[in-house]
This record gives sequence, structure tokens and C-alpha cells, in this order.
Amino acid sequence: MAVLGSAMRGRAAAHRASADVVWHEGELDRRQRWDCIGQHGATVWFTGLSGSGKSTTASAVEARLLAAGRIAYRLDGDNLRHGLCSDLGFSPEDRSENVRRVGELALLFADAGVVALACLISPYAADRAAARELHERAGVRFIEVYMSTSLEECARRDVKGLYARAQSGEIDNLTGVADPYEPPTSPEVEIPATFDVDAAVEAVLAVLG
Repeated sequence: MAVLGSAMRGRAAAHRASADVVWHEGELDRRQRWDCIGQHGATVWFTGLSGSGKSTTASAVEARLLAAGRIAYRLDGDNLRHGLCSDLGFSPEDRSENVRRVGELALLFADAGVVALACLISPYAADRAAARELHERAGVRFIEVYMSTSLEECARRDVKGLYARAQSGEIDNLTGVADPYEPPTSPEVEIPATFDVDAAVEAVLAVLG
């Protein structure tokens, strides 16, 4: 589609300037694809500290959407670091590149008509804003969900053992402890720690529609 092609070309130019790479348009545009599958694509972007409930909530939203006959797919930050982003570490530059790649991937899923559920810490506001801008330029919905569970509660849960490892010195760049986390100032949805999973899912679906 021309709109998506323009947006993708704009992002690609900033990272891989090459006159030999040309966006190839397909036979169907976005509207025709969406009409064929009977739904609109969108990206729902879950951000928050490790242990805040991003993956749990995204998984539950995915299950609800699929049960209702809607196509959805969870793009989990940890899962993507096993493949697409396996070459990246946790420096500020690598964290930003991780978010950039996931943003591009989510847009492709959403353009295909899928509800892409991206769940990753994505600690820097500028990187999340870039992912949103990418979608907005392409005319695709971007919904930011902030899991606002406090650092203290995330550390109490410590579902992956990361906070204990950070305290013992095994990890020296854990987000929220040694590295900063910049919380969203105006997310479409905010999920506090007091919400159970069902309430969190309902809050997300109410905005997604």
C-alpha cells in the first residue's frame, strides 16, 4: 500500500540508505486485505518494568481475541531476543534498536490485518514515540498500554529472578534499578498493580474495540 510503503521507506532511509532497495507493492491494498479477513489490524504496545505483567496481560488479550474469532499474535520481547533480536545486548543503543525492530515488525503484522500485541520493557520514551509515529504515518492504530506496577512490587514478585540477581551484582544494567525507565505520560490504557488479569484484559479490549 502506498501509505505503508512511504512510511517504511522513510524509516529505512534513516538506517539503510540504498538506492537499490525499492518497496514492492502487492496486488491487494490494505483495505482489501482487511476486508478479506474481516478485521482491522492494530498494534497494542505493552510497556512497563520487568515483572509488571506485560506478557501475562498480552497473552490473556491474545487468547480472548482468538476465542472471539479475531486474528492476534503476541510479539514478546524475550521471545524475539531468541531470534530476530538475538544479536542485541542491553546497552542503551541496543535497547533502542530492539524497540525499532519490534515496531517495524508490529507494523507489518498490523498492516496484514493482525492485532499485534507487542510486550517489551521499551524503557525510553523517545523509542516508544518513534514506534507510534511509524504507525501513525502509515495510518495504523497504535495503542500504548502502560503496566504501572511499581518497582517495589515488581521486585517483590521477581518472576524471573532478575531483581535478586541485580541485588547480588550478577546484573548491572537492570531497567528500573541501574538503568532508567521513562514511564508514559499519556498512554491510551494504564493498568495498575491492583488490577487482576481479567480487569486488565477488559480495559485493553475496551479501547481496542
